Amino acid sequence: MQAIKQTHFNFEGQTAYYKGKVRDVYTIADKYLVMVVSDRISAFDVVLPEPIPYKGQVLNQIAATFLKATSDIVPNWVVSVPDPSVTIGKMCEPFKVEMVIRGYLAGHAAREYAAGKRTLCGVTLPEGLKENDKLPDPIITPTTKASVGHDEDISREDILAKGIVSEEDYIQLERYTRALFARGTEIAAKRGLILVDTKYEFGKADGQIYLIDEIHTPDSSRYFYSEGYEERQQKGEAQKQLSKEFVRKWLIENGFQGKDGQVVPVMTPEIVNSISERYIELYEQITGESFVKPDDEHVLQRVEKAVKKALETL
Repeated sequence: MQAIKQTHFNFEGQTAYYKGKVRDVYTIADKYLVMVVSDRISAFDVVLPEPIPYKGQVLNQIAATFLKATSDIVPNWVVSVPDPSVTIGKMCEPFKVEMVIRGYLAGHAAREYAAGKRTLCGVTLPEGLKENDKLPDPIITPTTKASVGHDEDISREDILAKGIVSEEDYIQLERYTRALFARGTEIAAKRGLILVDTKYEFGKADGQIYLIDEIHTPDSSRYFYSEGYEERQQKGEAQKQLSKEFVRKWLIENGFQGKDGQVVPVMTPEIVNSISERYIELYEQITGESFVKPDDEHVLQRVEKAVKKALETL
């Protein structure tokens, strides 16, 4: 199976290149971004040694599906999706906050709550909640976008007081975040899923706010299966999740949590293949569509050719 581990393209008009954990981003004429979603996979802030075939395609196509399904709510950065693993979009100046929204007490919020905290990012939580309980109303818990290290929780009040985002823009970001989450929740329910929490990133170009990056993917969101949710909550059992949690679980079982001195377990072809199959399963469950594996001669040649052709039309 072909997989995109890294790319080293040189496109006409290219003015910058950035390699993220998962994405390779090419800037064209300081106006457009070509985002190649590689098949690299990260966990515990570490990029694992083996790429996962089709993972990039899964993430890119889920994001493309949801960006299209929410374009009536907020304009987004996408100009075209010329290849299953590539999105070309408008270059925006990103806001320095990520808009995290939570409908349930899960993950980071649940850990903070268990530690006795009842205020998260300036939002007060009621007493008596259990992990994975539905919140009375979805809450927005923003984080700062750290250029180095981990993102940090921040309150609405601090964002405004520090002038990170203007009040006018921030009110609009909150409106968009709530509307996007409502739409994502509605679509998930049709697929037998619960959208638990997610994050959105926004940017600005020519005075206009745009939704950027990816949305509603298993890398940026947490989903539960609706069926059996209530029973599991009543029994205090773990919820059945749709996320890349299974990769973290496999790593933990094999003695790796990204700590000093720990070594990533050997990723055999069987393990790589099983992770690939799980990502395809995620795609089909979230979108309700069958996953189509591209019939290509060589994945990197295919990507390069598709991008070059798309750039000619810009």
